[in-house]
Amino acid sequence: MSTHASHPEIIKRLKRAQGHLKSIVTMLEEERPCLDIAQQLLAVERAIVNAKKALVHDHIDHCLEHAVRDGKRNASDTVSEFKAITKYL
Repeated sequence: MSTHASHPEIIKRLKRAQGHLKSIVTMLEEERPCLDIAQQLLAVERAIVNAKKALVHDHIDHCLEHAVRDGKRNASDTVSEFKAITKYL
């Protein structure tokens, strides 16, 4: 399987979200203000959404486009997979 150029950035985003999520649990345990917790939850949510978008876009650009161009897949299967993955956007 070929390497995706976007995966290191996606991993970085998810690790950042993981760190934020861990701090949110601590904030809850320490009974920090709900406003502060909500702000951190939003940061985690955005990081995950952005990672997901980057992954889906990379899959479309890298996997689907190259598979059709290189003749590894027929157009019908590629369109079906495109429809399936865009549901996650």
